[in-house]
Amino acid sequence: MTTQKTTARTAAKSKSAVAFTDEELAAMKEHAQELKTAARRGSRATKADGEQDVLAKIADMADADRVLAERIHAIVKDSAPQLAPKLWYGMPAYAKDGKVVCFFQSAEKFKARYATLGFNDSANLDDGTLWPTAFALTKLTADDEKRIGELVRRAVG
Repeated sequence: MTTQKTTARTAAKSKSAVAFTDEELAAMKEHAQELKTAARRGSRATKADGEQDVLAKIADMADADRVLAERIHAIVKDSAPQLAPKLWYGMPAYAKDGKVVCFFQSAEKFKARYATLGFNDSANLDDGTLWPTAFALTKLTADDEKRIGELVRRAVG
């Protein structure tokens, strides 16, 4: 009986220690599917394939997220045409040499208050010992779009 109690406690501990939200689990499943799709495409994969995937994902977003994602997509394409659009955990992302530089995360997908524009460690945004790598988005002004364009250019520079 002691073994059962210990096992039950251990199982409960393990389960809570690695618990993911439903949204996180869905994102991981989408990422696994993205990897399968990329493997199927193999060497015949093109930048156009990635862009088509990204545009389809953006089209499926809720209105507020879709408007932001469309603008981010256009800004990234204009600011850093060398980046390849791709899906990353089910969200639009932009990669250089296969490594994601920046990504858009919809508010709806993770039931968040705001959408996010994020930059990974492959982005060249270093500024001293402290710099932002993610930005909350609720809407985009002309100044915001200009700043994002500058960040994206700097990230790949």
